[in-house]
This record gives sequence, C-alpha cells and structure tokens, in this order.
Amino acid sequence: MAKFHPDLDLLTEHAAGNLPLAQAACVSVHMNYCEQCQRTTGQLQGLGAALFESLHAAPVGDTLLNAVLARLDDAPPLSYATSPGWAAGKTPAILQRLMRGDFTELVWKKITGTLSISYLKTGDPNYEFALYHIKAGGRIPEHTHRGSEMTLVLEGGFSDADGSYHQGDFMLRRPGDVHAPTAVQSEDCICLAVLDAPLRFTGWQYRWMNPFLQLRAG
Repeated sequence: MAKFHPDLDLLTEHAAGNLPLAQAACVSVHMNYCEQCQRTTGQLQGLGAALFESLHAAPVGDTLLNAVLARLDDAPPLSYATSPGWAAGKTPAILQRLMRGDFTELVWKKITGTLSISYLKTGDPNYEFALYHIKAGGRIPEHTHRGSEMTLVLEGGFSDADGSYHQGDFMLRRPGDVHAPTAVQSEDCICLAVLDAPLRFTGWQYRWMNPFLQLRAG
C-alpha cells in the first residue's frame, strides 16, 4: 500500500478536472495503486456534484445554446482517467495505452551509468512525461528542480534524504528542491516523472550536461 500521496489540494484539482493532462495521468496512475486516494477523489466528486445541484440555473441565450448543441457530436477531449479493474502486478491501463507494450519494448536513452529514460507522449504540450529506470543500488546525481516534478514509483523503490519510497508512492517536488535518489539494492527501480522544466545537476561532474537538458513535452 502506498505511503506517500497527493495532498488534498492536488486531489481536489484532479477531481474537478483542472489538472494539466500529463499531471492528471500521473495522479490517475497513483490511484491504481491507492484505494485511499480513490475514495477521497470519489467523495470530492460527489461533493462537487451536490454543490452544482444546489446552484440556481442561469438563463442561457439562444446563441450560447446553439453553440453548445453544435458541439455534441465533437470527439471528447483526450483524458486519462483511472481505469477500474486494475490488479496488483499488472501495468496500469493508462500506461499500457501510452506505452503500447511493456517496459522492455520501450526506447531507453542512457543518461548516466545507472540511469536511463524513456519519453512517452501524452498530448500535453507543456509537460514532459517519462519513465526513469535506475539500476539496483544506482544513484541519480544530485540535482535541483527548475520547475515542478511529480514522481510515482512503478517498480522497485528508491530513497533520498527525505525518505524511502516504494511501489505506488507519489511525490511532488517544487522549484528549488534538491535531492539525489538512490535505488534499493535488491532490484531495479522504474519511476514515472512529470516535469514542466528540465532538471539541473548540481555536482561538478555532471554540470556540463545542464545546457543539453531540454524539456521533452508533448
């Protein structure tokens, strides 16, 4: 069971449909592992529905009504909602849809001796959506965040100065946060990461890479 979760504000934004597409997908994948967040989101959606029902209907002009009716046949916007029926040990359906295969079939780009990254496409032009593969016992060099980063552990686990994280655990890093994740010794770690700005390595051995780190959104 996950021990680290999105906070209530983030779950509220997710329940209201206000999160950017890539972030919404990440929170939805977390809920495939977390019944607690599923229940909370359901309660928030129920509360929102009750509040809407209590509002007085506003008059709608013919122009707006006709515009809404004209859009009824439009294709629905792309979304990544939590899929029911997920079972432990299986890749969440949202990721299956984006990967079109399993982890071994992805194209992995080697960043360091212990870190490889595979970039996935969500259709969100402002956020990078990627899988990080850290070899057992491997360490991602210390880095800071130029923007926000959602991280979700899919397999294995890692630790940093703030704690130890395992399958299903969710973290939100904010601009200026610094850490150096190290995978558990017993197995490789695969994480999902959603960023709105590139990382920046702080150690002198890796600073030369910073000018080449670009956001791969889309």
